[in-house]
Amino acid sequence: MTTPQASEARPSRPAPPRYPSDMPVLTFDPRGIYCEAGDFFIDPWRPVPRALITHGHSDHARSGMGAYLSTDIAAPVMRHRLGDISLDTIRYGEVRQIGGAKVSFPPAGHVPGSAQIRIEVGGEVWVVSGDYKTTPDGLSTPWEPVRCHAFISECTFGLPVFRWQPQEEIAQDLNAWWARNAADGRFSLLGAYSLGKAQRLLHMLDPSIAPILTHGAVEATNEVLRDQGLPLPPTTRVAAGLDLKAHAGALVVAPPSALHSAWARKFGPASTAVASGWMALRGIRRRRGTDRGFVVSDHADWPGLNDAIRATGAHKVFVTHGYTAAFRRWLEDQGYDAGIVATDYAGEEVFAEGDAPTDIIDEDAPESTAQGDAA
Repeated sequence: MTTPQASEARPSRPAPPRYPSDMPVLTFDPRGIYCEAGDFFIDPWRPVPRALITHGHSDHARSGMGAYLSTDIAAPVMRHRLGDISLDTIRYGEVRQIGGAKVSFPPAGHVPGSAQIRIEVGGEVWVVSGDYKTTPDGLSTPWEPVRCHAFISECTFGLPVFRWQPQEEIAQDLNAWWARNAADGRFSLLGAYSLGKAQRLLHMLDPSIAPILTHGAVEATNEVLRDQGLPLPPTTRVAAGLDLKAHAGALVVAPPSALHSAWARKFGPASTAVASGWMALRGIRRRRGTDRGFVVSDHADWPGLNDAIRATGAHKVFVTHGYTAAFRRWLEDQGYDAGIVATDYAGEEVFAEGDAPTDIIDEDAPESTAQGDAA
């Protein structure tokens, strides 16, 4: 994909709403994104009576809501994480009337079961992206562009420095790193978020190299997703009594926070790596203290964000969580009516753990001269 330039023509915009109103379809409430016509919130961060949820990550699907609505694919993980909740489900392609709003959940391609949320009121269409990526990963239902009048887009990686390699190339690098370690008799410890990222990496691995072991948090999610039919290779949970000598050269998938813990030290001298979009920044790779950083993200990169927004045909675009100020300025330069929505979404786990890279790159730097620790 190529980065859109200011001179590129965007697709024609959706027709104006049949019944224009002074009240927007969505408003931004201290509790979350609110639809008055349907009396519901989208991915709220404080308790509300009714919540529509884009996906099961903890910064989007929180406890304490009166009732939840998610895709049928996301529901098992949400129940696993949130317990006995009042949860209704909707399929991709299904349209649900909620009060005065028509609602549907198009695929977002972020993790299995993730969705955008399309809301139509009086002929006016708004779309909340949730988290999304525009390239297929082999596990998640691929992202689909949705035509709308207003688009609320994440921009976790909203700077030109963030451009992802094809997944096939990442898989080759990952398996080559593991194979070298296995040949040397070392374990390979790979840090990855336990929902979505871990399973995507497992799907990329060559199981013929050596055994694959998993941290309990990763394996618990694997079990939920395997029960739904997701194609994952065989894995063994690292539990008390496991004979590690019988698993020489294994690759071990664990949350990044576990890589420097007492749990990790049981593997002896091992090679460590983290998989995240933030690994594109050398400063974060150094601070994580790992041998390798694999640039793998379940969020859209710079070209993906621009392509997605252009495909919606929307004139009004709100951006949230990430490089919002820089990305809004870019959108305004392209002729969009752009704004920023303040939310409590955290993005990828490495960022959530305190590696916020806002001071690593000059947000005002143009594409050809991005400064700081850009990879």
